[in-house]
Amino acid sequence: MKRLNELTFDNRFARLGDTFSTTVLPDPIGAPRLVVASEAALALLDLDPAETQDPLFAELFSGHKLWSSAEPRAMVYSGHQFGVYVPRLGDGRGLLLGEVVNDAGEHWDLHLKGAGHTPYSRMGDGRAVLRSSIREFLASEHLHALGIPTTRALCVIGSNTPVWRETQESAAMLLRLARSHVRFGHFEYFYYTRQPEPLKQLAEYVIDTHYPHCREQPEPFAAFFREVVERTASLIAWWQAYGFCHGVMNTDNMSILGATLDFGPFAFLDDYDAHFICNHSDYDGRYSYENQVDIAHWNLTALAQALTPMVGEKELREGFRHFLPSQRRQYLEHMRRRLGLRRAEEGDDELLKRLLGSMQRGGVDYSLFFRRLGDEPAAAALRRLREEFVDLAGFDGWSGDFLARLALEEPESEEDRRTRMHTVNPKYILRNYLAQEAIQAAEQGDYGPVRELHAVLSRPFDEQPGKESYAERPPEWGKHLEISCSS
Repeated sequence: MKRLNELTFDNRFARLGDTFSTTVLPDPIGAPRLVVASEAALALLDLDPAETQDPLFAELFSGHKLWSSAEPRAMVYSGHQFGVYVPRLGDGRGLLLGEVVNDAGEHWDLHLKGAGHTPYSRMGDGRAVLRSSIREFLASEHLHALGIPTTRALCVIGSNTPVWRETQESAAMLLRLARSHVRFGHFEYFYYTRQPEPLKQLAEYVIDTHYPHCREQPEPFAAFFREVVERTASLIAWWQAYGFCHGVMNTDNMSILGATLDFGPFAFLDDYDAHFICNHSDYDGRYSYENQVDIAHWNLTALAQALTPMVGEKELREGFRHFLPSQRRQYLEHMRRRLGLRRAEEGDDELLKRLLGSMQRGGVDYSLFFRRLGDEPAAAALRRLREEFVDLAGFDGWSGDFLARLALEEPESEEDRRTRMHTVNPKYILRNYLAQEAIQAAEQGDYGPVRELHAVLSRPFDEQPGKESYAERPPEWGKHLEISCSS
């Protein structure tokens, strides 16, 4: 394991030059203190967890100190926000400190959110608040524990520096890790500003650093686009299967590597509702749960447009047409596993649609249904779950058809079935009310609840004696929390 001063930097993106980013130093926050850290994320940098107790840890991730080999840069990009093109966005409150190479040879971006004003802050103050920093930390590490591609979160550093949102709050900084922070919006920026050479340079950089196998294809840029399409399809399949709602699927929040990026007003489904809108600022429901597939599709068209100087329309359309079939296929694979099915059969799609329709009408808890379906033999589990539904006749009909479908599977012991289902159906899910309770405690200086919640959510599939309260159905007030883009 390494000490903080032993990290090795190789700042590849910074070497692209000033066309792509601007040198900016972090603006420190006062009286920095560690709120929470992720040992799993620390391991990505080969850092000893004991390093979090060194005062240097909080100083580095609050802007007070900097590695000599770090090169903090604010990245420039643009993007479509709620369908409207914004010509220049960029890192308005974040800095790419540099890229660390671990002992396995992996490069990890160190990106500090809340680091202060940059040339791309527009009217913002460049700060992040404790509330939003804790939410992103919890979500990043929980999605990873679920198996969903995501940026990672190393730590949250709190402070006594005041910031103003709707009310006065405390500033915080979040250190997140990613293989890359390049977004769809990076390509849009150079396309719409008519800079073909930097656009091509950016594409060459992304291919060389993240998609080198595309170099072996006759058309590397077209192959690169197909890879992004496939990774995005996979990501959205994960989101839909696990009831994750991003809330702000602007093109500047879409990772070129197909990872979940930029957590704002996110939420996991409590009661199943296909029309659920997690972002209080999303008045028209553009980014509702059911719209996420179509919006990802739309965002890929925006990326395709930006790549037209390098890829022909025919090749782009050929790559693009695979998105919907791939997303649907992978989503069904996830849902079969969640239902305890190991093989594909004709009619599985319709069986799933009927279940979700019945769950919608009855306000059935999405996560608990699948977990409890694997708690006991299927027939017994269905009899118990029946109590959650309003349309009993409809559910009874579905249950009979589901048991018949289950009978087509190869026989296995109930213990094996339960183990298999519990490895894909989490007992613990990050619900907004749990995050809110931990945030309220942290705002009063008590970091114990957020650290305990993080520990529980890091093992979402495991039975954790004494932690059952985290797995309960949320109270009614917890289902109606208003989360906006500023959250």
